[in-house]
Amino acid sequence: MIRRYISMVETLSRACGVLSALLLTFSMVVVCQMILMRYVFRAATIWQTEAVVFSATAAIFLGAPYVLLKGGHVGVDVVKLLARPRTQIRLGIIGSVMGLLFCLIMVVGTGIHLYEALEGGWTTPSVAAVPLWMPLTPMLAGFILLCLQYIAEIIKLAGEPS
Repeated sequence: MIRRYISMVETLSRACGVLSALLLTFSMVVVCQMILMRYVFRAATIWQTEAVVFSATAAIFLGAPYVLLKGGHVGVDVVKLLARPRTQIRLGIIGSVMGLLFCLIMVVGTGIHLYEALEGGWTTPSVAAVPLWMPLTPMLAGFILLCLQYIAEIIKLAGEPS
């Protein structure tokens, strides 16, 4: 059961990593299109800026679980490298629990903000008036998936031999 959970979460994290890469590629293409429209054709750009900002933001939050899975988060490991293996595992668990607690707080905060945006019909103040639930949904999903990945990391660390 535990292995199945870890496998499922890691598969989700990898899928989010791919989605994140696609979102960043989309952002890059839209930026190039926006530059072409503005400076070559002297045409107005309405939706492009928000599309780039929202897709890049979604890529960051949806890609975070994959980065955690691959151990790519920035960290200072001087103390950890000097410690014994058993202490290294404990430090890893403590760090993961703290990361999980932060993400849980962010899930609650982002969930409340998303609910208020949906209930209030909030939109961006631009001409495009994009509903704010669109950029908030990937944030909430990213934090939820990051919580699941932290739990998987804690389980893996707890199961390591000391």
